[in-house]
Amino acid sequence: MQQNKLRTVIVDDHPIVIEGLKNLLKNESNIELIGGFQNGADIMLYLESEKVDLILLDITLPDVNGMDLCLKIKKKYRSTIVLILSNRTERSIVVQTIQNGASGYLLKNSSLDELRRCIAEAVKGSICYSKEVTEILSRPSRNELLAAPRLTKREKQILELIAQGKTSQAIGDELFLSPLTIDTHRKNLLQKFQVKNVAELIMSANQQNLF
Repeated sequence: MQQNKLRTVIVDDHPIVIEGLKNLLKNESNIELIGGFQNGADIMLYLESEKVDLILLDITLPDVNGMDLCLKIKKKYRSTIVLILSNRTERSIVVQTIQNGASGYLLKNSSLDELRRCIAEAVKGSICYSKEVTEILSRPSRNELLAAPRLTKREKQILELIAQGKTSQAIGDELFLSPLTIDTHRKNLLQKFQVKNVAELIMSANQQNLF
């Protein structure tokens, strides 16, 4: 029944992937492929004039991050289903895209059956993942494995000042300590958080809601 077909577009920066997906899905009874786009700007323009039921969206695009594009689409076109089809396997990316409104996340090596299943689940309003993505999500993240380190009052103070971008000299001046003492605290903080640099230190402290 024609009226039940999902008007579907593919957004991927590789034309060969778009063609491959079109070939894969052309005989599906519930899919009507109406377009393929290689960037975020073109799909946003297309959505202004055309009704789209389903978007198969890659994360890596030349002009916009797919996670941000997903959020943009869902804010403006709430009823449009967005399924992520990507090679990116970072747990944080999967979680963020779902928070941004995606109905599912599949890796590009997923089978047609997995894609069919996810499309069917998404139409019902469920969130669906390919098998490999389910395994990625079931593994605890590094931050979950690492309990928040116990910090002394002084370390918390110094951590906050580091996060403000202050140098050891400036922190030392503020706390009436020598820059050498501040450097020692910095090294201890890196060790406690098991990170390599200040950027990672601030990110980790942020994720553990220490600010």
